[in-house]
Amino acid sequence: MSAERPWCIWEAGGLGETLDDVAERTRRVLAKVPADGDTCLVAHGHVLRILTAVFLGQAPRLGQHLVLDAAAIGVLGSEHDWPALTGWNR
Repeated sequence: MSAERPWCIWEAGGLGETLDDVAERTRRVLAKVPADGDTCLVAHGHVLRILTAVFLGQAPRLGQHLVLDAAAIGVLGSEHDWPALTGWNR
């Protein structure tokens, strides 16, 4: 954290949910998504970035590298049975 950026979701602690708290919440959401068929999830960008990292089996902090523009669409799927990011910032 710095004077120019006194709070950052990727580094913050003690200001509501932690990054791990949000990741756990996204895990619960993903557990409810049916494996067959399409599902649309709508949320704020930071949550979707964390959800994407979790879906990919990565640390939630990976979300800081997955910039998602306002009103953009991300598509999660699979390739050869591996979780995959098949579309981003559409």
